[in-house]
Amino acid sequence: MNFGPCSWLLQHSAWLQAQQEMRKQNRQFEKADIIQLKEAYKWIIHPMISEELGVQAVSKSLFEVGVVFCHHDTDEDCHFLATVCKDCFKPTKNKQSIYTRMAVVKALDKIKDDDFCNHFPWPPSSPQIACQVIDIQCNHGSVFVAGRYNKYSRTLPQTPWVIDGERKMESSVEELITEQLMAVFKADSFNFSSSGREDVDVRTLGRGRPFAIELVNPHKVQLSVQDMKDLQQKINNSDKIKVRDLQIVSREALAHMKEGEEEKTKCYSAIIWTERPIGKKDLEFLNDLKELKLIQKTPLRVLHRRPLASRSRIIHTMKTEYVDEHHFRLYLKTQAGTYIKEFAHGDFGRTVPNIGSIMKTTADILELDVESVDVDWPPALED
Repeated sequence: MNFGPCSWLLQHSAWLQAQQEMRKQNRQFEKADIIQLKEAYKWIIHPMISEELGVQAVSKSLFEVGVVFCHHDTDEDCHFLATVCKDCFKPTKNKQSIYTRMAVVKALDKIKDDDFCNHFPWPPSSPQIACQVIDIQCNHGSVFVAGRYNKYSRTLPQTPWVIDGERKMESSVEELITEQLMAVFKADSFNFSSSGREDVDVRTLGRGRPFAIELVNPHKVQLSVQDMKDLQQKINNSDKIKVRDLQIVSREALAHMKEGEEEKTKCYSAIIWTERPIGKKDLEFLNDLKELKLIQKTPLRVLHRRPLASRSRIIHTMKTEYVDEHHFRLYLKTQAGTYIKEFAHGDFGRTVPNIGSIMKTTADILELDVESVDVDWPPALED
């Protein structure tokens, strides 16, 4: 329930009166002890709604009915606060009036009791005209859907790629998944998140990357296990991505996706090019390197969106497969957050050591795949 700012004046005035009466009886009465007007209203209105609709009204429910009340005769009652607490009321571009609920509450916390009583009726007088309902909104709490996705395209970004208002790629992982979800859940909007992200030219293989989508104000919220399987199959009609373990989760469960992200490991495979001709024996020592510590400055390619910093990262293990005298495949198990492309070519000396410096040649990366993201979430489902 949303009541106008002036309702807080009435509540404050009633509290001052109740406090005075309690003092006469040598009893303490704190502001926290008072029941807010909207709570009292809920106690009154809920039984009436239940009786009218023939269903039980629950105060803490994912389905909310928002009612906005206005009482025109008291609209100007809070204007005196702006003269007493000027710093509480500042005009903003997005607000039609400076007398917002937060501003009024802030002013009431600052104003002295005597000053308040000099400007506002105390005890409060009963209004002669009933308030009006000016808006009713029905909203359902967000539904959260989680799963893991594989990306098989090297021309597909994770999220829409728009630069200076111009779209660079026709679609994205986010859009291919949410298009189906939005159609089924009939939500107003969504928020997409994942356990890390891959570059547009990087595939994500194995069991995929964990993701979660918040569906805001969905109009359909109950889907059976079979409904979710059917929804997953619709998403998987794309040849660019596949999802698995699609399921509805709680808001609290989302924390597991980000929990300990820096301590998690990720596995990659890459095709490496070397300027100097190499043989199989040139690669053997890479297989023996364990827990290799890197210092990586923020890569040049992401410096426009990430702060400049030097980060310590670990390459836990490496394994090589010889291809020809200028190419080999490299398998890596790394600490999450490691920039693999920069580990290959060095990024003009911003990542040390790197494949080029270790092998004493110029090296570059031709293809990169994410083989696994070692986050055990969401729970695996039976096929």
